[in-house]
Amino acid sequence: MSVKTFSIDGKVISAKEGQTILEAARDAGIFIPTLCHFPGLTNVGACRLCLVEVSNSSKLQPACTTKVSEGMEVRSNSEKLKEYRKLIIELLLSERNHQCSVCVANGNCELQNLAMTLGVDHVRFDFRFPNLPVDISHELFGIDHNRCILCTRCVRVCDEIEGAHTWDVANRGANAIVITDMNQPWGESESCTSCGKCVLVCPTGALFKRGVSVAELQKDKSHLEFIIQARVKKQWIR
Repeated sequence: MSVKTFSIDGKVISAKEGQTILEAARDAGIFIPTLCHFPGLTNVGACRLCLVEVSNSSKLQPACTTKVSEGMEVRSNSEKLKEYRKLIIELLLSERNHQCSVCVANGNCELQNLAMTLGVDHVRFDFRFPNLPVDISHELFGIDHNRCILCTRCVRVCDEIEGAHTWDVANRGANAIVITDMNQPWGESESCTSCGKCVLVCPTGALFKRGVSVAELQKDKSHLEFIIQARVKKQWIR
C-alpha cells in the first residue's frame, strides 16, 4: 500500500493511500474537532468544524472529506480556524433550544464538550427558540428535536450499518428536521428494528433511551465501533 508523507502544523506524518486528513491526524494524535464524523460511517462534511487550511488552496477544506496528498501542508489550529469553530458552535447553540442545565445529556454531550474545549463562553447571536416537538411514541427510545444538530449520524448509521433506513431528513435550511419513515411518529415506524444504533451515535441529547437517568445516559460508542470493525475488517475484537 502506498504511503503519503505530509505535514500538519509543521509536524511531518505519514498516511495510507486514500486516508483523509482527519483520519491521518487522529492516527498521529492530533486533535481536529468534528460533530458529524463517526468512524465507519460515510463522511459528509456537514458540521464544518473540521475545516483546515491546506497549502495551494485559497479555501478552507473539510478534513473529514479531503484526502491526503504527498507533500501537502496542513494547518489545523490557526487563530482563524479557532474563530471559525467558535462561530459554528455559537450558531448551533442559537439555532435550537440547547439549555444544557435541563438537558438529559448534560455532562455527556459532544456539543457541550466542544463548546468548553473551544472556549465558547457566550453566544453572540439571537436565539431562535423554535417550537419543536418531542417524540416519545417509541416504547424504548425518544427524540427531542430541540437538541438535534442535524449531523445525520442517525440517518447514516441506520442506512449503512443497520440497513433499515428508517431515518431521513425532511425540509431545507432552518426548517430541516430528521424524520422516521414518511414523517410518522417513531413508535409507528414499520422499518425501525429498535436496534438503538441511532441513539448510540447521537452526539447530543436529541436521541435518548427512555427511563434512563442523566447519570446513566453515557452512550457506549465502543459497541458500535465493535460492530463496524467486525463487518468491515472481519475482526471480532472487543
